[in-house]
Parts: sequence; C-alpha cells; structure tokens
Amino acid sequence: MDFRSLTYFVTVAEELNITHAAEKLNLSQPPLSTQIRQLEEELGAPLFIRGRRSLQLTDAGRTLYRRAQQILSLAEDTRQEISSLEKELSGKLRIGVTAGRAPYLTARCIAGFSEEYPLVTYSLWNGSSDDVIERLYRDLADVAVIAAPYDSEHLDGIPVGTEPWVALIPAAHPLAQRKGNRIPLKKLSGEKLILPERSSRQESIMRWFSTAGIEPVVTATLTDYTAAVALTEQGVGIAIMPQTTYTPNHHLVSKLITGPSKIASYVLVWRKDRPLSGLPEVFRDYVKDEMEVQKKKRGPYGKDKLFPAIADAELL
Repeated sequence: MDFRSLTYFVTVAEELNITHAAEKLNLSQPPLSTQIRQLEEELGAPLFIRGRRSLQLTDAGRTLYRRAQQILSLAEDTRQEISSLEKELSGKLRIGVTAGRAPYLTARCIAGFSEEYPLVTYSLWNGSSDDVIERLYRDLADVAVIAAPYDSEHLDGIPVGTEPWVALIPAAHPLAQRKGNRIPLKKLSGEKLILPERSSRQESIMRWFSTAGIEPVVTATLTDYTAAVALTEQGVGIAIMPQTTYTPNHHLVSKLITGPSKIASYVLVWRKDRPLSGLPEVFRDYVKDEMEVQKKKRGPYGKDKLFPAIADAELL
C-alpha cells in the first residue's frame, strides 16, 4: 500500500465508477482495476461491491477511504512543511472556528499573520465547539478557536478573547421595554429560555442561574447561534448567548445580563498527542505573542473596543 495506490483508491471511491475514475486519473481502465484488486488482496478484504454500472463501498472500503484521506492530507502537509524550510513560510493552515466572537478573533489573528507570511493560505471550517474539536481529532484541522471550557486533558490552549453573555429578547416582550441595555438575571425567572446545545455550556449556565435561586425553564437548545436569533424573532423564547451572536434588527433587543455578569472565553486549541510543527506551530507562537502584547495594552477585557467594561464579570 503506497501513496499512488491510495490516490487511485480515493478517486474510485469518490467516482464509484472505474471508467470515470480512470478518465480523471488519465489512466486506462484495466491498470486501474488491477491496482484496486491488488489493494484488496493486500488488505485481505473487498473494498467495493461491484454492480454492472457502478460501485458501492463496503464497510472496509469506507474505513480505508476515511483513513486514506487523512494519510494523503498528512503527506501533503508534510511536503509543504519541508518545502517551507527551504524558502519563505507557505502552505495551507486549516482552522476550525466556532460561532460567537470566534470568527472575528480568528480573522484578527489571520490578518496580522498574513502581513508577516503573505504566502500562507487558509481553510476555515465553522461549526459548534464539539464539531470543531471532532475535526481536530480526525486530523481535518490543525488548530481551532472554540469557546471554553475545553478538555484540557487532551487539548492545549491559549486564551484569545472574551465577550459578555446577553439575553436576546423578542422586541414585543415586556422585558425588552425596560430602560437601559442591562437586565438582572433574576428577571429571567420563569421565562422560556433558549440555550446552547453543548453540555458543558449548559451546566455552566445552570450553575449561574442557581446562584440567583432560579430554576431555568429551557424550551430549546441548539448548536447554531443563527437559529437562536430565528427562534427569538418568532417569540419562542429568550436566548442566552454570547453578545456577538446578535446582529441588530428590529425584531430583537439585546441586553447584557447582570447580577452577576458573566463572560464567555475563547481559546485557540490543538491536540496534545500531536505536537504542532511547521506552519501550525509558527501560527500558534504568533498568536501567543500577540495575545501577550494585547494583554499589556488593554488589560484582561476592560478596554476592548467591541464591549463596555463589566466590573463584576466572571468567566462562564
């Protein structure tokens, strides 16, 4: 089993047709069929169920397809890393990004990094924190920007930013008519709430409400923050979300939750069992240095231009 046979197999697995795969690889059909049969003999298992006009992957074929993609991707990353040692840093950096403020924080890091390393390109994938972490474990991302807390036993991380938690309230709701842009936590008692799906996040929110003697009424949970806005617009409930998940519109009112206030923390993470090297390592070190510079300039979060100071905020 070598890189060429894996490349042939992946192409056939994606086309599910030997003729089409051969055309894509600029090969004749017989040699390609022979390569696939030899690969099956080497592995001791059939990789395809052969029909008259098309193929289907067997369980062994699906397993090999997933692994072959990872192997070929790692081989390309290795080639780029070695190549970058001989010339200016280049290659593609794969970053998983969760919702909330993470895309902004990631973009800010990329903007500065691009000025120093203009030949680097980027591949960003958006999803929930759990989905993004899964991509790290599957070697489909080099690093990720997610919301804390995270699994520090298996991941290393660098704090990259914070933002306050807010209540997204339907514009017609009585709480939306209250003066000011803040709302005490106790005012949410008895209200139907929309919370993030992530279990660790829900547990933190439950503890937060518990400090005020409130038993939250959870009417919906979700992984997509845009869905929270949609549900709130329709009056389904009040969403408890990080502040930047809200895009101003006349259907909603966003109010900072106080008594006590809480902040969401974002971290750049990578796998402990796969130490960073090459391009991802350089990016990690750049972000670490940049965060130290920003911390000295503005303090923990009090002078961030995006958010007002929150005197009593605690990490959630």
